[in-house]
Amino acid sequence: MSGKVRQRTSANPTDSATVTINERILRECHTLYTNPEQGLVQIARKLGLSLLAPRKKISVLLIGNHSAGKSSFINWYIEEHVQRTGVAIETQGFTFVTSGRKRESLTGNATLHLYPHFKELADIEGVTEYLTTEVTTSKQKKFSLVTFVDTPGLVDGDMKYPFDVDRAITWLGNRSDLIFIFFDPIGQALCKRTLNLVETLNEQHSDRMRFYLSKADEAGHESDRQRVMMQIVQELCKRPGLNKTCFDMPTIYVPNLTSGKTTRCANQIEDVCKEIEKTINQTIQNTLNTLEKDCEKIAVLIDDKLDVDSSAQSFNFRARGKGCLFTLLGCLLPALLCVALMASTLPEEMLQSSIGNDTTKMIKEFYVKPLEKVQKLIPKDYQLYVLAAALLFSFILLILARFARLKPTLSRKEKKQLREQREYVQNVVKKTKEKLYADYLQQSVAAQDFY
Repeated sequence: MSGKVRQRTSANPTDSATVTINERILRECHTLYTNPEQGLVQIARKLGLSLLAPRKKISVLLIGNHSAGKSSFINWYIEEHVQRTGVAIETQGFTFVTSGRKRESLTGNATLHLYPHFKELADIEGVTEYLTTEVTTSKQKKFSLVTFVDTPGLVDGDMKYPFDVDRAITWLGNRSDLIFIFFDPIGQALCKRTLNLVETLNEQHSDRMRFYLSKADEAGHESDRQRVMMQIVQELCKRPGLNKTCFDMPTIYVPNLTSGKTTRCANQIEDVCKEIEKTINQTIQNTLNTLEKDCEKIAVLIDDKLDVDSSAQSFNFRARGKGCLFTLLGCLLPALLCVALMASTLPEEMLQSSIGNDTTKMIKEFYVKPLEKVQKLIPKDYQLYVLAAALLFSFILLILARFARLKPTLSRKEKKQLREQREYVQNVVKKTKEKLYADYLQQSVAAQDFY
């Protein structure tokens, strides 16, 4: 199961032309991040900032014991039979159910290529061979914005899984937007493995978790149903992390599986749909808000980088000035000594014929004579040492000028590119975000309410 694709016929005709406003918003946000030329992820990476592109769909993880109705709920929600259902353990691995262009089944590595943000799941030994994706063309309810993750049915006892199921489900729970826990009323609701997983996930993701009594129509009379719910709640409350107020566990069942039997049980399955829709709306708002924050982060980083470059250029200007001064001083002292040596050793007639009478007199009057007076002040035994020290000082100045430290700076092309990226982020991406927010709000707010 290393990535093979099995094609199937579609139960629903594809309608690629039908794209809801919410779908378009999430897709455009995803494109703003992943555009190969000017995507925010690429721009941020060059600035040393790691950004994650938002997903185009929310992930809903379904957990429960075997035969809890997880697969049946998925089939009902998308109005297409893609998951096998039954009393036996039908789901032995993880199945991603998503909407696409045509009906297909992906297995193994193909699933990880479709969901790159789930690639770390392959680090759990044995999981890859039990990963599948069911792609369907269904557009029912809000399915075009949802990816369901159906998990193996959980049981106690000697049941052995081909991988670490607890670790895998916990990992998926950390990356899911919603976690549905299905308790069925036929004896398996108090499965310890299920309760342990629920307690683990609740420690960090209690806000994402929703509890449901599935197959509530099979619980018998209302008194029996209440007794089952009390048993489940009592078992949950024994665990400190799950003992909380305002605990809610709606009763749900799939309407078309009642086999024509009349039941007085309240079916709150539509509330599950509302919960999914609410999470989609929250995800869109969070995505747009995050988009603006990421734009601000990039703009600040670009400004900081340009400020650092400006400071580096000022530092380099001063360093080059010092280098030029040291070079001048380092060359000037040996040059003066050479002039003094030539003026004192060469015949005066030769100097006058070479540089002129006035220049010769000026050199001897203002340079050679003062230097001779200074020389007389220095004992003869130390004159050679003073000369050596002067030459060494000149050499040190030249070394300092040669190895003056300069800070790295940006080229004109790089600075121009940074300014263009800042302008793109502030003027293009932010305006796109404002437009997408307006499109989103217009679905529920009247046009005259906009200011």
